[in-house]
Amino acid sequence: MVKTSSEVAVGLIQMQAEVDPRANVQRAVSAIRDAAAQGAQIICLQELFSTPYFCQTEDLGPFALAEPIPGPTTDALGGLAGELGVVLIVPLFEQRTRGLYHNSAVVFDADGARLGTYRKMHIPDDPAYYEKFYFTPGDLGFRTFKTRYADIGVLICWDQWFPEAARLVALSGADILFYPTAIGWHDDETAEVRRTQHEAWELVQRSHAITNGVYAAAVNRVGREGTVTFWGASFLAAPDGSLVARAAHDGEAIVVARCDLDTVDTMRQQWPFLRDRRIDTYGALTARFLDNDA
Repeated sequence: MVKTSSEVAVGLIQMQAEVDPRANVQRAVSAIRDAAAQGAQIICLQELFSTPYFCQTEDLGPFALAEPIPGPTTDALGGLAGELGVVLIVPLFEQRTRGLYHNSAVVFDADGARLGTYRKMHIPDDPAYYEKFYFTPGDLGFRTFKTRYADIGVLICWDQWFPEAARLVALSGADILFYPTAIGWHDDETAEVRRTQHEAWELVQRSHAITNGVYAAAVNRVGREGTVTFWGASFLAAPDGSLVARAAHDGEAIVVARCDLDTVDTMRQQWPFLRDRRIDTYGALTARFLDNDA
């Protein structure tokens, strides 16, 4: 749809998950209404927003939490998007069919129409993040969703660390990259390790904003679950990498901040990274590793 203004307000919903998915959905609906009342036009929830972060163990039980798309949660939130006239990014545990599951995010336009789904492409397998047990890697590619207010891209958590993903979404036309996330600290990590981890997480996403000339928004969960304390700190970064807004490490938050989409053009003119790419030399990027001695 045609954008009517160069400015758009985004809303980032940082929540602490409860055990009951229905309670999480109800609390998210309330937070979405609050964000819309504060002027947010594009609102993003955190990764797997309706459930606890169940990937800390390998267990068959959590598969019962998955639901199809469309399904009960997407039906409810699609209707809410239309009611409030907001764009919604809804990350959830998708059951595609029996035995096939994805870590996904559904995008609804401001009229409630379901624009499409992004399925997480990079799946981690680390202590307390055993996602390969639950999720099949995405197969829908990297894409941009053209919404009423802005052209947006969605990537999910572990995707944050891969510059190729951000670049491909930017090349498909995104003005804003959204990263719904579940990342935190293990109990046995020192204060110095925790500081370093958080700084690296934020810096890599701010660098994606710079190198692609886009806004980048990370929406993290917060609070202790199992042996992990999710560090919150949801933020919006401008195309020059500067922080527009950031939530605290502890406590739930609704962050509403404005993006001036004209800045995308300005920064790409001043820092013409897309212009100067040597795409004729990048074919080796599809190799796993360049072993010069083989």
